[in-house]
Amino acid sequence: MTPPGGESATPSLPDPAQPTHVRWHILILLAAIAALTYLDRLNLGIAGKQIQDEFAFSNETMGWILSAFVLGYALFQVPGGWLGDRFGPRGVLTVAIVFWSLFTAATALAPRLPLRGWFGLAWSFAMARFLVGVGEGTVFPNTSRMVAFWMSERERGIGNSLWLVGIGAGGIVTPMFISSMAEHWGWRTSFYACALAGGLVALVWNLYATNHPQEHRRMNAAELALIRAGIAGRNVTRTSSAPRQPTPWNRIFSSGSVWALILSYFCIAYPAYIFYTWFFIYLVRVRGLTVTQGGFWGSAPFIAIALLAPLGGRISDRAVARWGKRRGRQSAVWLGAACSATLLWAGGHAEDNTLAILLLAAAAGFNLFATATWWATCNDLTRNFSGSLSGLMNMFGNLGGWLSPIVTAYIATRFGWTQALDFAAVVTLAAPVLWFWVNAAAAIEPATAA
Repeated sequence: MTPPGGESATPSLPDPAQPTHVRWHILILLAAIAALTYLDRLNLGIAGKQIQDEFAFSNETMGWILSAFVLGYALFQVPGGWLGDRFGPRGVLTVAIVFWSLFTAATALAPRLPLRGWFGLAWSFAMARFLVGVGEGTVFPNTSRMVAFWMSERERGIGNSLWLVGIGAGGIVTPMFISSMAEHWGWRTSFYACALAGGLVALVWNLYATNHPQEHRRMNAAELALIRAGIAGRNVTRTSSAPRQPTPWNRIFSSGSVWALILSYFCIAYPAYIFYTWFFIYLVRVRGLTVTQGGFWGSAPFIAIALLAPLGGRISDRAVARWGKRRGRQSAVWLGAACSATLLWAGGHAEDNTLAILLLAAAAGFNLFATATWWATCNDLTRNFSGSLSGLMNMFGNLGGWLSPIVTAYIATRFGWTQALDFAAVVTLAAPVLWFWVNAAAAIEPATAA
């Protein structure tokens, strides 16, 4: 029956020949989770000045508290990635977000926790942050696995770079959000707000995401065909009920490309963590900015990350299309890391505050420009076990990140901040050198693997 006006009562359906956009929605959610992780890892660095003033912590003590998160985060990378490979990233990420959000709230309660009486106040803060790191340790390995299955082979660079935009977004929002909330309602309130945000993100993720694209009710055949493009010869119809294979650790650890990849990631993560831990305090205590100015300028590196990370992913994919996986991925890393090291050195030596901040911000942006290629290479080397491999890689990276705030505080206290940033620039340059031994085309699993 046709109603008045001649239009059918049946709603029009999308053209099945036109691909849906579910994979991009998944990437947006992954970017939101990445933003949340940086909200919860940067909040202590922003609130750190008030905490130092309230409890009279030295720079060295604060460095250990800041690095406690990174130690827990680094140690749980491989278990977190393995859990995603074994049980699927949807459930693993849901549980992880709730877990670390609870301990984010516990950070605000650290002065009143029983741990203070047993181990001391600094250890109470450090242990709460360690457990936040344990929860967040699952995120990026499982994100890498999602990209491996939700993006086509030719979209791995841009796919990994787009969730990295979440790092930039989290970093843009966090300094202004945390500094403003801490100034008006106290630093504890900011941690409770972060925990509440985590609960909301976990709910949305659990309701919308699936482990594999073919399981999603909104995915049509046209988009699924786009995702499967370039994965010929592989079983791409796997569902959560399909048999799971053990992680091929022997092949992973016997690969020279893997060792060069993970050691180089240690080097690129070291300078990145200066921006995640000390940068706000550096602006206020060394450059002489007010807390409000520090909150504003503290966002600059993350604006650069949000702009340059997608560019790095796109260039990496374009370079692969032109020169192949090995030279294409290498060229993207060489460009990004060389620019980052040069800008980091220049920013540390600049006398004008505005120029110094802009140079250092650009250094952070080019660091993540290059970083997208590390994650894409994990997908290149192994699709089905990318969670485990990227967890191993990120573990090494965050061991570098764990050392970063400690070593930076040591060098800055004894020799000056310029020398601390110079050392970070030298470490950055070691990363692209190691990429001479990385071959993204040397897959560590057979092309016919499930």
